[in-house]
Amino acid sequence: MLYINGRWHSTEWRMERLPRISDAEWLVMQVLWSASPLTADDVIEALQGKVTWSPRTIRTLINRLLRKHAVTYETEGRKYRYRPAVDRECYVSQERRSFVQRVYGGTVTPMLAAFIEEAQLSPEDIEELKRMLDEKGSP
Repeated sequence: MLYINGRWHSTEWRMERLPRISDAEWLVMQVLWSASPLTADDVIEALQGKVTWSPRTIRTLINRLLRKHAVTYETEGRKYRYRPAVDRECYVSQERRSFVQRVYGGTVTPMLAAFIEEAQLSPEDIEELKRMLDEKGSP
């Protein structure tokens, strides 16, 4: 089950329905995924020292995420408390598939080969990768 826009959906929910978010919006989402609900001031405080954006820019990013339905809010008196509308793993999965499609034409093998060639893999990493491939290949 996936939690999207305040409702639970079956796993057949099409990932294309998830809104596209920018790199800057992704940083705001990371804060909200780590602890929610948060006020805009909480998000601003969490991003202090990590980005050079003004508080107004962060509020603009939150509003963009609201318009994209990536974030929802609840009111508490005069304060708005924001929370992600979609589970982090849904976004990560979408981004992973999008990357493989965009950069490698949807083919996973060349991507894995490039990562393995460029990565500094320990013997333990190699054994773990072998185990994962063996599990994937077994019926």
